[in-house]
Amino acid sequence: MTSKRANWLFLTIILVHFGVVAFLIFWGSLLPDSIVLNFLLSQGILVVPTIIFLLIFERRERPAAPQMPMRGMPTAPGAMQMPMGGMPTVPGAMQAPMAERGRKPRRFEASGFHKVKISTLLMIALCTFLISPLVTVLNVLTMFFADNAVAALEGDIISTPFPVMLFMIGIFGPFCEEFVFRGVIYGSYRRNGQYNNNICYQKSRRNGISAVLLSAFLFGLMHMNFNQALYAFAIGIFLALLVEAAGSLWASVFCHMFFNSCQVVLMYVSESVLDSIYGQAVNEAAEQLSTQDLLAALSVYLVIAAVATPIAGCVIVWIAKNEGRQEAFRELFRRSGRTAVQKMPQPNARMLNVPMPPQSQPVQWSQPAPPRQMPEMPQPPRSAQWNQPIPPQPVPPAQWNQPMPQQPVQWNMSEPPRTDYLLSVPLIIAVVLCLGYMSLELFLV
Repeated sequence: MTSKRANWLFLTIILVHFGVVAFLIFWGSLLPDSIVLNFLLSQGILVVPTIIFLLIFERRERPAAPQMPMRGMPTAPGAMQMPMGGMPTVPGAMQAPMAERGRKPRRFEASGFHKVKISTLLMIALCTFLISPLVTVLNVLTMFFADNAVAALEGDIISTPFPVMLFMIGIFGPFCEEFVFRGVIYGSYRRNGQYNNNICYQKSRRNGISAVLLSAFLFGLMHMNFNQALYAFAIGIFLALLVEAAGSLWASVFCHMFFNSCQVVLMYVSESVLDSIYGQAVNEAAEQLSTQDLLAALSVYLVIAAVATPIAGCVIVWIAKNEGRQEAFRELFRRSGRTAVQKMPQPNARMLNVPMPPQSQPVQWSQPAPPRQMPEMPQPPRSAQWNQPIPPQPVPPAQWNQPMPQQPVQWNMSEPPRTDYLLSVPLIIAVVLCLGYMSLELFLV
């Protein structure tokens, strides 16, 4: 999809979320009070609009195979005639291989699920451990002005069987979120470019850092609370970098699954061990943590994060080298300025495979004497009988040595190419709605 349609998708997700919240407020008593149902609703809010958008727009944005006119068939007046030997192309257009032009587009092809090496998965697990101190630091920072959203649900999570929560939080949730935010939204931002009639003329966006930051920002807003939004933004940056380094969405999916699964396991293990040894004393002490205790814990984790986070960046670079994507990963950080629409030059006879003499040299005839008339030149049809030959027109002798003028060719395009930018009105509306909802919830609670 284009970036504008990805922004419309995010706005649709936010509006569906508000609709579900309103339904639960007024008619929530009709549904059973279950945390599993709440998780299913939260993931359905993300996945269902995304699948609908892909089913509608993904097929439209694939370049169609060129339609070549057949001999003997009339064409519309004013349409460009393209010889079979060479077809003019727009400069900078993305040319699909001949094997790719005729095949049918696969569903959800834009999501980017590709194979990765086993060694890459092991290094992703190491990277997940290395970014955990940074996540802890950001979580503690937000606890100074907001409640811990995960800790508020800990009682309901522990009361649910462990396999169910491990599947919902550790497997199903990460897969849905990565499919939506790294697969579709970030993929649409990354493939930003020029479009004409839903055909992309520039495959990748040169400055991909803006796509990384914007997709991570939307991933943080999706959680609808300031506590999770801050560290989800940091995690979203690392997940997008993993996708670029490994060249597959499975990298971010595995990292997200591994991180959430570890959190679920630690939650259940700590609850069972601490309750059996110390009883309720630990829980009461945890509820009475003062600001000084939080600052002490923050200072310790801050030192650990300052050492572990750069190492995690080095691991991501190693993953790009292991997958053979060093150049593609470096291209992510190269700036090239704002993408502008380039003017398409008029096609000349060389683009149509018609031999043209250089303009600096006049046409030289090999005959000793100039011919009485020029050779037969194709002329535009002047009657309804398109397939009838038109007799050649005599040319005055004074124009024999003159260079052949280039006739402009009319392009059969309904609209000029347009540039697809990341920011748009739907995205701004969605961000304002999210920030307003989060602020209202913060002040009311």
